[in-house]
Amino acid sequence: MATGRTHRPATRSRGIPEATVARLPLYLRALTALSERSVPTVSSEELAAAAGVNSAKLRKDFSYLGSYGTRGVGYDVEYLVYQISRELGLTQDWPVVIVGIGNLGAALANYGGFASRGFRVAALIDADPAMAGKPVAGIPVQHTDELEKIIQDNGVSIGVIATPAGAAQQVCDRLVAAGVTSILNFAPTVLSVPDGVDVRKVDLSIELQILAFHEQRKAGEEAGAGTAQQAAAARSDAADQGPDGDVPAVMPA
Repeated sequence: MATGRTHRPATRSRGIPEATVARLPLYLRALTALSERSVPTVSSEELAAAAGVNSAKLRKDFSYLGSYGTRGVGYDVEYLVYQISRELGLTQDWPVVIVGIGNLGAALANYGGFASRGFRVAALIDADPAMAGKPVAGIPVQHTDELEKIIQDNGVSIGVIATPAGAAQQVCDRLVAAGVTSILNFAPTVLSVPDGVDVRKVDLSIELQILAFHEQRKAGEEAGAGTAQQAAAARSDAADQGPDGDVPAVMPA
């Protein structure tokens, strides 16, 4: 569901298209599920279906990784998990700070998938003095006054912004000034960042609006189909009637 612009694609110099990079996490998620079920190999068709892409696109994406599979056998699941994890940089520990510990920030802090995917929540930060010291997901919240020191002490390069829209740009500026080069933005606003900083935006309202568009289109198509059926039925009824609109007195045997 993450959307937004990428200012400095880290893998472009390696010849991997940005569209392929965006699909790698989908493959990894599907492969991880297979690995957890102890499935040793998977065909391109099966993996493509699990990831929601077509198999030709999957094979093209994997060719950038140097992985072609074995004809009649498929892809080695564990090896692909390692390959994709390495390409995404998930074989190392990435310390992350979450700024803004409201309902959304707290939910992110409690998300159990960070550690298993190569990310470690190094700190939770909030501007409310009343939040300072309170544990969330077992981590004490720290005040924004400590933001720069926290980033430097933990070597943080990824920041998550879950603040209200009005505070997001200021928080972003401080993160960037402190050395953060990648930002995941949950605030409902567009952030301005310098070259060399990657921003990914997650906006639930936009995703819901897109779904609403598709629902409206499907409803229109169904209504149109219903109208066409009614028109066809009306033409059929007219064909069965006489010149004055009455049913013919003599019906065919």
